[in-house]
Amino acid sequence: MPEHSPSIHLERFNESHVESVTALYNDPAVARQVLQMPFQSAEIWRQRLMAENERTVKLVALHQGAVIGHLGLENYSRIRRSHAGSLGMGVALAWQGKGVGSKLLEAALEVADNWMNLHRVELSVFADNEAAIGLYRKFGFETEGLFRDYAVRDGQWVDTLSMARLRSSSKV
Repeated sequence: MPEHSPSIHLERFNESHVESVTALYNDPAVARQVLQMPFQSAEIWRQRLMAENERTVKLVALHQGAVIGHLGLENYSRIRRSHAGSLGMGVALAWQGKGVGSKLLEAALEVADNWMNLHRVELSVFADNEAAIGLYRKFGFETEGLFRDYAVRDGQWVDTLSMARLRSSSKV
């Protein structure tokens, strides 16, 4: 399937997606690459949906009505950090490397740049997740630091990278 396949489309995360997003992050292959706990309830995701505000963008990628990816972008509420936001995402294992992450990131960064006026978008990624790191670099993210023993995964301490994308000030 080519990158940015027309059979993949994006929607804003809503109540109809809660069960599918819960299942996405409860997949052990996805859960081990994100900072979510396994075996989460749909109620946790429903509460995250209810926390909706103008400073957040939550998207799902769909293929034939099935959720195959999710991305959240949040603009920080603190005045001195209002130029920045953070993002997190997950893509179903069967769809990794097929343009889903690119499509989600492209949409989120378009909103970040042209609607939220964010200068800085930042994220954390496990240091051994080479595919995700490559995707983020493709979109202009650069490594800013290494967090040693940042999280536990599979019973082991693992490192994460702090990455950020700075928008050129000439675009403002």
